[in-house]
Amino acid sequence: MATEFSRGLSALRQERGVSQRTASKDLGISQALLSHYENGIREPGLPFVVRACDYYNVSADFLLGRTLARDGSMLSAEDLMGAEDMDSVLRGSILATLQSKLITGSVSVLFDLLGKLGDKNAINHAANFLSVSVYQLYRQLYRHSGHRDALFATQNRDFDNAIIITDMQLEHLRFVRNLDDGDGSALDMSPQAMTEAYPGRTQSLTQVISTVDKRLSRLAQEDV
Repeated sequence: MATEFSRGLSALRQERGVSQRTASKDLGISQALLSHYENGIREPGLPFVVRACDYYNVSADFLLGRTLARDGSMLSAEDLMGAEDMDSVLRGSILATLQSKLITGSVSVLFDLLGKLGDKNAINHAANFLSVSVYQLYRQLYRHSGHRDALFATQNRDFDNAIIITDMQLEHLRFVRNLDDGDGSALDMSPQAMTEAYPGRTQSLTQVISTVDKRLSRLAQEDV
């Protein structure tokens, strides 16, 4: 069964752009054994982990899935919050503040990348997609707090019948179509380039992506 280590090992090799044959030779093992490691069939010993870390220039904590930072550092409250946030943390939920910082940092990177493409339509469709998510969550919270839905023009029956999901799917489709019509080759989204362009914020984006990806992977394995 695939593990954090096996998935990371495979992803790092593909990111480096080398075949299993080349990587196994460089790491001093057989291609069959490397394949077993990458597919979670067998677990390596410590000497191999050390060689793999040196080969891919990452920390053991990163390779083992214990941190999202390649140098082994942990994402802490200090990484996500500035001094201006400390009062809000003391007054409210630190979890809410940290999650807000993760989402805000991730969205900031996303729209900066879209801005480099210069595609106004793609930017607008991305904004529409995310805005609908905010609308949906806020409206549910508004309803949960006991307020009447007179604030909203969309009728309850339409909202409850998942019209909002239809809108999100359409905006996503339009977003993809605009990207397909454009040229995204100018964007360098390699880990090194992203870290250099967005120090700090890249870690927020990576954590959001990793969390969602793990959740989707578990869901895909369930019987639904």
